[in-house]
Amino acid sequence: MNTSALYHRPESEFAYLYDPETMHVRLRTARGDVREMGLLYGDPYFLDKEEWFRKPLQMIKTLSTDLYDYWFVQVNAPLKRLSYAFALTGHDGISVFYGDHGVYPLEENYLRMPNNYFRMPFFHEVDRYKTPEWVKETIWYQIFPERFANGDPSNDPEGTLAWGSEDPNRQNFFGGDLQGVIDHLDYLEDLGINGIYFCPIFEASSNHKYDTIDYLKIDPAFGDAETFKKLVDECHRRGMKVMLDAVFNHIGDSSPQWQDVLKNGEDSKYVDWFHINEFPPSYKRGENFEDAYDITYDVFAANPHMPKLNTANPEVQDYLLNIARYWIEAFDIDAWRLDVANEVDHAFWKKFRIVCDEAKKDFYILGEIWHSSQNWLQGDEFHAVMNYAFTDAIMGYFVKNELSLSKMVSEMNNQLMLYRNQTNQMQFNILDSHDTPRLLTEANEDKDIMKQAMAFTYIQPGVPCLYYGDEIGLTGGMDPDCRKCMVWEEDKQDRDLHQFVKTLNGIRKEQQKVLSEGTVYWRQVSEESGVIIFERMLGGEVIRGAFNTGEHSARVELIGEALFSNLADVSDGSVELERKGFVLMKE
Repeated sequence: MNTSALYHRPESEFAYLYDPETMHVRLRTARGDVREMGLLYGDPYFLDKEEWFRKPLQMIKTLSTDLYDYWFVQVNAPLKRLSYAFALTGHDGISVFYGDHGVYPLEENYLRMPNNYFRMPFFHEVDRYKTPEWVKETIWYQIFPERFANGDPSNDPEGTLAWGSEDPNRQNFFGGDLQGVIDHLDYLEDLGINGIYFCPIFEASSNHKYDTIDYLKIDPAFGDAETFKKLVDECHRRGMKVMLDAVFNHIGDSSPQWQDVLKNGEDSKYVDWFHINEFPPSYKRGENFEDAYDITYDVFAANPHMPKLNTANPEVQDYLLNIARYWIEAFDIDAWRLDVANEVDHAFWKKFRIVCDEAKKDFYILGEIWHSSQNWLQGDEFHAVMNYAFTDAIMGYFVKNELSLSKMVSEMNNQLMLYRNQTNQMQFNILDSHDTPRLLTEANEDKDIMKQAMAFTYIQPGVPCLYYGDEIGLTGGMDPDCRKCMVWEEDKQDRDLHQFVKTLNGIRKEQQKVLSEGTVYWRQVSEESGVIIFERMLGGEVIRGAFNTGEHSARVELIGEALFSNLADVSDGSVELERKGFVLMKE
């Protein structure tokens, strides 16, 4: 047995309270190494009296990566305290005891030592990782406001171009605004959307608005506070949630704070709001407007127009936390998406979480982090992150042909094992966004590949988000090309694709409970045939998806009823899947 691969950590994603009375326990072992696993558990004060170590609870092997197997069990403790350890038997016949002090022979004298066991000292509800339940029921729709719809031409900025008259670039404007969103809420409702994620709407110089001038003011080109309040009210009336983009890592160089620094230098009252390495603040222009070099102050990426804020400064903290509270209390927003969240200090985000929780019960906090995010998802900062690691795995196999099937499965399982189950249920699953090429473009405009990837994503743990226009066939390369104007003329839309997305949204809502909370099973992963059979199970309910990613047609068993399919022929208790085909089934 490869005992060096054994891993468990108390009070983490390996051992946590799932609900007030239930504890989830995981253990990692080397792949294919362990034949049988038991959890030895009981009250820490009654080890000798009850000898509960003689009654192991069988653990099940759930998910595997290319290196490891993960084992799982859930337990209850009547007195809300627990000691526990693991009894393992390998395929080589060796049995061991694994606890807080490491690996020992599976012998009674070691099992009787209280300090050899891991502990959950007490089930403190206040410490349990809690999540807003409504998020699991949400299908998000991301809107880039400047490009969604022009509902009020009177607020168009100078030089606004005719809608969709040319390709987007980093500095052109087409007049999209909040009234345009209000005008199309019926469209979104009919599509099955019940959550809108807005890219920044606050006053800024650019078309993307990530260079904020005033966080307390709606950008004049988008409308005003009254218009936004109407938008939120109209969304809530339709059962839609509203998430705003908080850009707290940096501010715009047209902001009064940065302008004061440029004017007064080291004597500015805002000098400690930023990370300035040399005075006067300066830079040399690079290849385009948003690129520079020899910058003497810290910025986002290499963009000289986005000086980084010093969020360790108490004045900056008070300024930003007031903004966070204001939009919740004044306009009743439901969520914040946090831009460049990984480059802001943890101490600030912990204070941010407290403010949001105080301002509104069941408020949702989503961080933009493109990599493993355990440190932000411990229950005192964010509820979830934009699940780009999941995106990379799915896109890498289904769309880009960069990953093997086994590697995709390994990557996805690894991500699921980084977080608690309630975290996985909140993760924000996207296939494209304002920061990536569009899905249809990445798929070389093969809509069957796009449909297959979308259907696969929709049955994964987490909540799906659709980037505006994907449902009608909008294309676009890397930003700014992915930020094209929405097409509203129906004769120019792909209505078949629109109906596909509408149906998929309906299935996600109808089967939400299983798709949110169901256990993940990979029933078939065939590198040779390219057939994937993926399953979610909750109680007696099963949602199964079969996907043919191979070069030839394939026949799979039909379980229960077929809910939705593409390039599939359902007959005689089985399904014939063409290349790029899929079927979703319910038992």
